[in-house]
Amino acid sequence: MTSKFIAYYRVSTKRQGDSGLGLDAQRHAVLGYLGDDVTPLAEYTDVESGKDDARPELAKALDHAKRAKAILVIAKLDRLSRRVSFVSRLMESGVRFVAVDNPSANELTVNILAAVAQEERRLISQRTRVALEAAKRRGVVLGNPRLDEARGAAEAARVDGADRFAGNVLPLIRQVQAAGCKSLREVAAALNARGIATRRGSQWTAAAVARVVARA
Repeated sequence: MTSKFIAYYRVSTKRQGDSGLGLDAQRHAVLGYLGDDVTPLAEYTDVESGKDDARPELAKALDHAKRAKAILVIAKLDRLSRRVSFVSRLMESGVRFVAVDNPSANELTVNILAAVAQEERRLISQRTRVALEAAKRRGVVLGNPRLDEARGAAEAARVDGADRFAGNVLPLIRQVQAAGCKSLREVAAALNARGIATRRGSQWTAAAVARVVARA
């Protein structure tokens, strides 16, 4: 291959973005398509919902590709968008792009694939809404009572743990205050110097000291 390429990846949630879930597979597919002798000029990654077309990194990738006269390469068509209008705008921008899962697709087939994906999303949403309405008519209580109960118990345990920690550390705070540390920042520095960590195992700050004092 002699063309220049800009790689674009998208993961759907912040958690996936942090963990790399799905990102490694996309990158592997793109780099495998390009081959060992071709390195992308740049790689851009968005962490967005599939329903959201406002993607800053994609905008940067398109601008870079246009300036470098490069081809935008993605792992799958749905990494760009499930909306026909968005794919059409991409085509109108003049930037060439290729989807690894369908590299031979022309303008017509790409629009068809996007239309199918968009319709599938609409049908899933419609079926979900109909199912929920039917469940309500049958008197089904939506949600998961056990999950709500577990969340409540977890929150109660968290509050109790925070209260107990504040009660344990307050005497130490009073001790360093008595030793001459008047400001919250000075108290935080003294606790850090003694090797005492916060409940989450991090360094003390003035705000953290204030929260403990208020809770205790």
